[in-house]
Amino acid sequence: MRTVDLSPLYRSFIGFDHLASLMDAAARTDKQPSFPPYNIEALDKDKYRITMAVAGFSDNELTIESENNTLKVAGIKADKGETEERKFIHQGIAERNFERKFQLGDHVKVLGADLANGLLSIDLQREIPEALKPRKIEIGSSNLLEGK
Repeated sequence: MRTVDLSPLYRSFIGFDHLASLMDAAARTDKQPSFPPYNIEALDKDKYRITMAVAGFSDNELTIESENNTLKVAGIKADKGETEERKFIHQGIAERNFERKFQLGDHVKVLGADLANGLLSIDLQREIPEALKPRKIEIGSSNLLEGK
């Protein structure tokens, strides 16, 4: 495994100390299974969409949770019992349970989700709070020296 030296970045980036720990955590995470397949699209500067192929799942068999910058999508097939004996010649449509996690960036919110034609679409948007947006600082506007 390759290690990345981030020390040159510390000369010009302030407050990104957690970047190294995020990269280590990403490298250490368990390999996620490849099911179900998914796409991540950038729709606009701050808008994204995750599209997952969930053929055979209904909306009540899918759960989507967002907590602490982690988006978790899970599919649990309803137990239909053994009343219907099915004999497959070929079974290419997976009907297995799954759980997939996505790490979200700071201030990324889930706008909503939609299930159509076997595709689950989850819309996301980065909403930067007003306090964190750039603002112009006027020279000579400091109140620190007025008390002297």
